[in-house]
Amino acid sequence: MIKAARQGFSWLTVLLAATLAGCASPPSRFYTLAAIAGPDGGAPAAYAVAVDSVSIPAIVDRPQFVVQKGPNRVGIDEFNRWAAPLAANIASTLAANLGVLLGTSRVVAGPLAANVDPAYRVTVDVQRFESVPGETVSLEAVWLLRRPGAAATTGGRSALREAVQGEGYEALAAAHSRALAGISRDIAAAIRVEAGRSAAQ
Repeated sequence: MIKAARQGFSWLTVLLAATLAGCASPPSRFYTLAAIAGPDGGAPAAYAVAVDSVSIPAIVDRPQFVVQKGPNRVGIDEFNRWAAPLAANIASTLAANLGVLLGTSRVVAGPLAANVDPAYRVTVDVQRFESVPGETVSLEAVWLLRRPGAAATTGGRSALREAVQGEGYEALAAAHSRALAGISRDIAAAIRVEAGRSAAQ
């Protein structure tokens, strides 16, 4: 009788383990933005640029991907996540893009921005960061360009929509990278204009 009880307990243990294995959560996947902008064709910049800060909407300020499910509904995917805080990822990608566009390695972001004496400081307020899987991403940002010590600032607004080329979250991240490259080109063009004005004075 004791032997039968032990066998029953053993089978119960196996059944419980199999049930728990079937309920195991899928592994999380992690993604990042990529700097993909190409040189803008201008002369290499002889000045430094600092991306001081990037702010993003509260709804996407989280590790998980947030996707649009409808005009008034979003989904938060627990198993597809950004590899780094999104605002910091945007700032570092912007800095890398600007470095390529302007032909200089003297573009920094994040904590490093406090340790340089740049000719231009950039702040970016991302007001829209939307993802529709398999369809489009939308990115809208207001940005300011400031010369340290100068009273005036130069600003602009960039709004981009990119088609998602493929399925899955990697395709969403790639589309956002392309949109961010577009914003980077707008900012780089403004820096070129300001640098030209300063040189002419």
